[in-house]
Amino acid sequence: MGVILKRQVLWRAVVTPQLKQEIAEELQAAADEIDQRVEQLEFSTKAYLTNLQRADLAQALELRRQIEAEKKRQQSARDEILKQKEQVAQLEDGAEIIRGVLEGFVEVDVGDDLPRALAGYEIVTKDGKVIEIREVQELGRRPLPAASKRDLGGQKDTGGLIITES
Repeated sequence: MGVILKRQVLWRAVVTPQLKQEIAEELQAAADEIDQRVEQLEFSTKAYLTNLQRADLAQALELRRQIEAEKKRQQSARDEILKQKEQVAQLEDGAEIIRGVLEGFVEVDVGDDLPRALAGYEIVTKDGKVIEIREVQELGRRPLPAASKRDLGGQKDTGGLIITES
């Protein structure tokens, strides 16, 4: 009777013109989403602030300060996304980038070599097609933590691109 365990699998992608375009579009969509949220924030608070200023100027000023701080935070996130979009354009075809961390399962049984069963794996894709599956055997080299799973289409994780030589 075996036990099924969850393990992490690193997703790498070979840079191609199609991948650069796809990532650039995903990043632009994320930047546009931030713009929409800022506009919605301004629109939804404008009337409220006007009424609040008549009743309690101090409270209205504090709320305005909080709104401006949130707008700055959102603008900073948008600027970072646009910087990444510029970095994508500079990627060399054939290089590999880390696209995310996927979850995989492995069945282990009595007598199995647990470290080998849980060894790191990488899936390499090119234009959406799996071209290689690698077992990471180097000591100390492990896939990224699951919390860093990327979804460039939304704003879930827009950390910097990681580039490795192919």
